[in-house]
Amino acid sequence: MARPTQEDLFGAESEPELFEADETPPAYRPNLDEVRARLNKILAEVRAAERLPWDGDKALLYRSIFPHMAGWLPEDEGAQLRFEFDTEMARLKAA
Repeated sequence: MARPTQEDLFGAESEPELFEADETPPAYRPNLDEVRARLNKILAEVRAAERLPWDGDKALLYRSIFPHMAGWLPEDEGAQLRFEFDTEMARLKAA
């Protein structure tokens, strides 16, 4: 039997909410200048190469993240960078 002065550990009292139910975190917005700089750095590296400049894992990483990062840019700009990257990768694969 519980003592009358002891709080009920399983009682109906609920904990206060830490976050408001309708409060959503702000969407991630990358710095487009940093995205451009990073993509152009990768593109310059692949353009200057006579053969694939990275090991298999890093090449796979760049093939995955390059199109994703380009998607943050305005549509035309991102499409152009993806095209240039794909063209250079095809050139290196043929070499």
